[in-house]
Amino acid sequence: MSYNGLVNYFVIEELKTKIINGKIDKIFEPNFEEIVLGIYSKSSKYLLNIVINSQFYRINLTSNPKPNPMQAPNFCMTLRKYLLNTHITNIYTNNFERIVFIEFEGNNKVKDSLPKKLIIELMGKYSNIILINSDNIIIDALRHFSINSGSLRNIFAGEKYVFPNSTKLDFVNVQNNEEFYNIIKNYSDFVQNDSLASIISNRFTGFDKESIKIYELKLNISDNINKNSAYLLFDYINRLIKNKGNIFCEEINNNYYLVSSISKNNTDLYINNFLDNFYTNKELKSTFTNYRNNLLKLILNKLDKLNSKLDSINDKLNECKNADTYKLYGELITSNLYKLNNSNLDSITLENYYDNNNLINIPLDKSISPHINAKNYFKKYRKLKNAITVINEQKEIVLSNINYLETIIYEIEIAKTIAEIDEIYSEIQNDNINLKYKKQKNFSNKKVKNNLKNKKDNQIGEILKFNIDGFTVLVGKNNKQNDYITLKLANNEDIWFHVKDFPGSHVVLRTENKIPSQDTINKCANLAKKYSKVNQSSNISVDYTYIKYVKKQNKAKPGMVIYTNNKTVMVH
Repeated sequence: MSYNGLVNYFVIEELKTKIINGKIDKIFEPNFEEIVLGIYSKSSKYLLNIVINSQFYRINLTSNPKPNPMQAPNFCMTLRKYLLNTHITNIYTNNFERIVFIEFEGNNKVKDSLPKKLIIELMGKYSNIILINSDNIIIDALRHFSINSGSLRNIFAGEKYVFPNSTKLDFVNVQNNEEFYNIIKNYSDFVQNDSLASIISNRFTGFDKESIKIYELKLNISDNINKNSAYLLFDYINRLIKNKGNIFCEEINNNYYLVSSISKNNTDLYINNFLDNFYTNKELKSTFTNYRNNLLKLILNKLDKLNSKLDSINDKLNECKNADTYKLYGELITSNLYKLNNSNLDSITLENYYDNNNLINIPLDKSISPHINAKNYFKKYRKLKNAITVINEQKEIVLSNINYLETIIYEIEIAKTIAEIDEIYSEIQNDNINLKYKKQKNFSNKKVKNNLKNKKDNQIGEILKFNIDGFTVLVGKNNKQNDYITLKLANNEDIWFHVKDFPGSHVVLRTENKIPSQDTINKCANLAKKYSKVNQSSNISVDYTYIKYVKKQNKAKPGMVIYTNNKTVMVH
């Protein structure tokens, strides 16, 4: 269910009981789509969150503040100039329009006591926050639009504010369910559409198809246009309006709907509290997904370049295999120069004394003499021979980088939070992969941040711990954690597990001088498979050995180790 006009109507009704007469003591702009007003009202402090993001637009009280920039943006400075220390005298909306008006009075920072009005237009991608004076002249707006650029209105400083037009009907003006049904039926006949949700959303202000379908599900009615469905919908919405001061939200299929009563006293279901948690979680999931996908895209692009480079290196190595042939050409030409004249030739056929004097055809550059051709073949031979060592070293480096990036891709795929993605990015940055990427500001609240600061070893994040048959088992979620548990936490007699030949987590069984059973070994191997790239595959080999046989080579990348004296167990 989206934040429609009906939801907005009840949010404002709840806000009226909390923030009217409240004093504005703080104003923040966490990002270019959001304004937060700090309000002191009735001995309580509130944060009024105004979001104009095209997906998550809304207005509600919040307890999930976001980090603020070190320097306030221009619009935030304008709001502080005109609204700080003023009082909210009214907040209202025109029935089910998604437009909110907040009126302010009092002395502000510029000693201007004339009333001001903040207009919040919650209209998808056209959402905006506009500050106007008592003459309805725009002082400033978070987004600026011009008729010249295709907008229906001018929205910039100095212009007179114009209310957006709407041709839809107002639900509150409908007298009864019979009139409601007739409006729907007549419009349905006109547009030849039998969908109840579609007709209501197109004909009435404040509704969308998604929300109507949720109410249809709640009321157990069909989406076909008939009297029974129309009557039930009208009665349900009408009951909500009559109980406008006592509206709550309840979840349904990962969404929500409005109810006029609840079975238990749960403040989280009050409409402002519910919407705050609901949309904050959706924002976090969306931000995390975008953040993860952006980093994954960069890694995959880098991997493509490395694979292309590997193909080029393999081509050069194949060419190096012909080095001895070029040497042979040079020797045969040189040994037969006395038979050759200096005329320009495309090729020459000579006896190969290395192959029982069988004839061999040698290509020549006809623009130069056979003698110079022989010298060029010797030069090419020496060049390729010298290049083999360098090219093999390059191949080893490229293969190492490819293997490393494949472990990074696995880490990204299993990451669950923005903080974990940040850890991965920090690891890559420290390893000089040279990715141009901007770290995401974490949206966690101050309490969560303080808890993170107090965590031991928070610099590498929280390590997964399991109890298997009385043994503690550690699992790394990224390469930094893998190095930490393998090279620092583990003792020599602890047992190390890793899937064979695939990216995956390091798994360490803390033995504490006890000998685990084979069943325990098998369970740990299964855990190593679970936290690997091949967790959905069957018949996977998992290597295990004592920690004392696991070594990290000099200059090896994070998480990259070598091991010996290992055994292998099959996980089915």
